[in-house]
Amino acid sequence: MTIEAIIFDCDGTLVDSETIGAAVLAEALAEEGLAMTEAEVLHAFRGARLASCMAAVSTRLGRPLAPDFEPRLRDRTALALRQGLREIAGATALVRALSLPFCVASNAPRAKTELNLTVTGLLPHFVGRIFSAYEVGSWKPDPGLFVHAAATMGAAPARCLVVEDSEPGVQAALAAGMQVLALLPEGPAPWLPEGVRHVAGLHEVARHLTPPGFNPVAGTAPPR
Repeated sequence: MTIEAIIFDCDGTLVDSETIGAAVLAEALAEEGLAMTEAEVLHAFRGARLASCMAAVSTRLGRPLAPDFEPRLRDRTALALRQGLREIAGATALVRALSLPFCVASNAPRAKTELNLTVTGLLPHFVGRIFSAYEVGSWKPDPGLFVHAAATMGAAPARCLVVEDSEPGVQAALAAGMQVLALLPEGPAPWLPEGVRHVAGLHEVARHLTPPGFNPVAGTAPPR
């Protein structure tokens, strides 16, 4: 089916922020008395809304977290991102070569997404096309965020291609009736629904697009 627009997730799809965030969260949880490795944090919370993560943590601890836990965690995470964040390999080259409308739709607050894109130099490509679940009031795996992004770009959901790296994101895209590419560098994950296409890297996305959606000469398309 013809693709009219591409919707990217941000964390773990355009920017390599998942491991940084997991390290910060694991450290913060250790201070609260809950021992979890970075791998365990990623497995339990990847792609999920932070409020849901905090609720799960409180259940494990058997007590509520301090009211200032979330803002302190966000501050610590932002500092770590400024110091060590990098783009996912091929992100800049891909968006420079796209001639289709594209955007980013994230479960994170707009400020975090803008920070991620600024640190990695990707922000100029997404000015005016950043969608946050906090502003829409719908978090993946609910499809509302993706539906809103598609409507804003004037594209039918069935003609949107979503590039995602997490189970909630893939579920949201499917629920929205969109085409999906799962970015899975380590190969198909157990949670990946049958029939959903996957790629090992962003450089493979071009295989799923046909001209005029993609120009292989990077830089020929202006930033969106």
